[in-house]
Amino acid sequence: MANDSKVSRRDFLRTSAENSAGLAALSSMSFFTRPEKIRGANDRVRVAVVGIHGQGWNGHIPGFSHVPNTEVAAICDVDENVIAQRLADMEKQDLPKPKTYIDYRKLLEDKSIDAVSIATPNHWHSLMGIWGCQAGKDIYIEKPCSHTWWEGHQLVNAVRKYDRIALHGNQGRFAGGYIEGVGKLREGLIGEVYLARGLCFKWRNTIGKAPVEPVPAGVHYDLWTGPAPMKPFTRNRFHYNWHWLWDTGNGDLGNQGVHEIDQARWGLGVKLPNRVSAVGGHFVFEDDQETPNTLNCAFEFILPDGKKRMLEFEVRHWITNTEAEIGMPDFRPSAAALPQSVGRAGHSFKQPKSMCGNLFYGSKGYMAMTDYESYRTWLGEEQEPGPSATLGEDRWANFIQCVRTRKKEDLLSPIEEGHVSCTLIHLANASYRLGRTLNFDPATERVKDDEDANRMLRGDDRGFRKPFTIPEHV
Repeated sequence: MANDSKVSRRDFLRTSAENSAGLAALSSMSFFTRPEKIRGANDRVRVAVVGIHGQGWNGHIPGFSHVPNTEVAAICDVDENVIAQRLADMEKQDLPKPKTYIDYRKLLEDKSIDAVSIATPNHWHSLMGIWGCQAGKDIYIEKPCSHTWWEGHQLVNAVRKYDRIALHGNQGRFAGGYIEGVGKLREGLIGEVYLARGLCFKWRNTIGKAPVEPVPAGVHYDLWTGPAPMKPFTRNRFHYNWHWLWDTGNGDLGNQGVHEIDQARWGLGVKLPNRVSAVGGHFVFEDDQETPNTLNCAFEFILPDGKKRMLEFEVRHWITNTEAEIGMPDFRPSAAALPQSVGRAGHSFKQPKSMCGNLFYGSKGYMAMTDYESYRTWLGEEQEPGPSATLGEDRWANFIQCVRTRKKEDLLSPIEEGHVSCTLIHLANASYRLGRTLNFDPATERVKDDEDANRMLRGDDRGFRKPFTIPEHV
């Protein structure tokens, strides 16, 4: 795996950015052609953030703004109202005023932009990434990097063909606590790791039923829809709730769950599965949501030596409980006190409404990772507390460092690893929607004897609306 290299978070933060990149060979690009820049430590990297309503504003803009000699030089969004608000927000924060774009294709014609950071809805991720590669831009892509397996496959091909730096937004790959924890797993701290369990328990209320209405002023709905089928505008097809519709989202399995799937696979040390099964449903609420709000997934991996590994993943959208203290604010290193405070009348402990993380089970103990960038271990039959740590992350600095040095081997979450993890998501969703177990061939990346599943993985069941189509040959 790319992230099994010896480049730790501390290493990449210490790595000197003064090593300039060599002149790369010219590539043929759909938009224009330009030579690779030779960068020094003081050369400013100009980034364009695409999709600035949610994560683009909350994560990407402040993240890049704090990296030395990096400028958010442009913003792009199909909602002119959001652009106006973000310009005002950036002015209040004394950030440089960026260029603004509505159409991503026009942004890619701007030769002053070095990299694009994509935080749009899922159905746009891969196509924007492919177009960015063809235009000579380096790319940061939010999770999941694809809406279907085929899109991710072509995205990886484009990154390789155009020799771009491409980072995937699986945040756990950058967290020092997780890096150290995976290192402990590799060292054999909990023995032979045979099972990983990913958790995505979030208290999500009903989205209700939204009526068809006119497209709001300032919203370029054709550009928002992009590759997806054109359907009448409703509020549930727009900001955020697009996650719960199959045309544009992948459910919480592909939203929050992609982080836990990736960490579980990373900790297990596996790639693509051999068998996948997912069951669940949309319970409690009667609304516009199409994706399941309760889902149980199982992935089986067969290693080269014939041994098996298992990965489980679970989505819950309503009532839940803690597991191995994940979700507790202090994430104590010992669970000994937990049974004493839970289940008694008048106890003061309050169960968290949401909890996300991972559990790893080995022959000598188990490990828990929480979204607080921490890991804890419990060892032996007595489950004695073992090593633990909490260390932060800086994915923005990792991306900019690699843009400067052109060293792909230093990427902590390369797009190739993101594509593998997203393939698990697409396989599980296909299993759920088709109502059957899928037998997958990791060598050919096809489901055996199931053309319905293969068509779904390609996105043929939804289709791609022209001219927003994934190219057969990138």
